Amino acid sequence: MNATRSDSGPHRHVQVPSIREQFLVDLFDRLWDTYSQRVPYARQYEQLIAESGDTFWNDHIAFRCFACQQPCIGMVFLTRIFETLGYSVAGNYSFADKHLSAVHLQHTNPGLPKLFVSELRAWELDPAVAIIIRQLVSEAELTIEDQHLRELDCLETLGIEVRKMLLIRVLKFFQQVPWPAPDRLHLERLSQASQYAAWVSVHGFSVNHFTALINAHTTQALADIDRTANALRKAGVPMKPTIEGAVGSKLRQTSTESSIVKVPVRDKGQSIEIDWPYAYFELAERGSVTDQQSGRPGRFEGFLGAQATHLFEMTQTKERNDGGMTPP
Repeated sequence: MNATRSDSGPHRHVQVPSIREQFLVDLFDRLWDTYSQRVPYARQYEQLIAESGDTFWNDHIAFRCFACQQPCIGMVFLTRIFETLGYSVAGNYSFADKHLSAVHLQHTNPGLPKLFVSELRAWELDPAVAIIIRQLVSEAELTIEDQHLRELDCLETLGIEVRKMLLIRVLKFFQQVPWPAPDRLHLERLSQASQYAAWVSVHGFSVNHFTALINAHTTQALADIDRTANALRKAGVPMKPTIEGAVGSKLRQTSTESSIVKVPVRDKGQSIEIDWPYAYFELAERGSVTDQQSGRPGRFEGFLGAQATHLFEMTQTKERNDGGMTPP
């Protein structure tokens, strides 16, 4: 019999008929807790939803990483974790001007969020920048090995305590930066070449954003992405000034600005903390498309490259007069 989550958060409506799906919801809930503590705008959206009596449904979660051969820690490395838990790749994307590749994954359980995993093709950058990235990743300590993928693959056969320990291990992978803090000058050099590279260097495989599905809203006050964005703006949330996608199109997206958090860096041999952009909270409204095989209408569940390009820029830093970098 299906079990329904009764706690708060964006996954409480998800039906979890299996141990594997329960593991995923537990993982996503824990990731949400950490993310929403660091992104106050996400909590403000939760408050807005609670006050309106509406429904918060998580459309997708995004992750970033470096594409490297030694060690192999790119998109394939991350997607393997989720593939053992029932996800599969449903779309491929390329962003040539940003040197990025991406995939989105969907689960056999349609209630679970989609995953958008992107990677930076480090070898396409200036050799001096690529060397900085290689030096960082060469010191990576990865907590997910083949044996852990095997355990995830046969989760139903494991005892409760083993599953708990495995959940802690997977959480650690996504919540702890796997390499030492970067040198501050190196970070600024990365940021000048690619804000994405700088972001991954200080945040590792952390969640880049969660996304509210506007289609889940049932009240007139928040019936579409325009009204929801305006409501957040009136509540004091700094929002992206535009909405990607025309009214009536198959995908419309916007987001808050990125939150600013303290990150550790090395500066002249000393360990210090500086402000750096972390994550934004995204809104997505999905339109209808006709299935080419069946001819039946259905909701568009993919992503559009041009729109994603603009959202990547929401973690951009600004250049100071002294040549350094300032968070937006």
